[in-house]
Amino acid sequence: MALLDHLGISVLDIDQGRRQFHPVLTALGYSMGIEAPHGISWDNGDETEIIIFQIRDEADASPHSHGEAGWQHLAFSAESRDEVDRLHRIAIEAGWTAVRDPKSYPRFSERYYASFVEDASGIRLEFVHNPPRDGAAG
Repeated sequence: MALLDHLGISVLDIDQGRRQFHPVLTALGYSMGIEAPHGISWDNGDETEIIIFQIRDEADASPHSHGEAGWQHLAFSAESRDEVDRLHRIAIEAGWTAVRDPKSYPRFSERYYASFVEDASGIRLEFVHNPPRDGAAG
């Protein structure tokens, strides 16, 4: 059973959202689902579906500000540090802005390695490699 069925994200520009999300999500193993004028979805088999929606005409057309109420970030687990680096490069090439380049975060754990990117709508993603401790289950 999936922990999360789907995630809907509103973006300022659906065409720009497609250009930015598609390379990242396909690199993560997602496939294009439905593409409609006001929404585009990607799915990963029976796992979580991610959908972007064009903001409504009456919506405030300013990007989300990190740290305010609402969206914080979505973290994708990576198999290795090299995979974090690869995903980060793909995101930057797709037009995301680097918030934090790939690096270690010992304040979280001695194994935590991550990068953060953000799009023009203020949507922030993290790519993280945080393997279990040696001998830990999982």
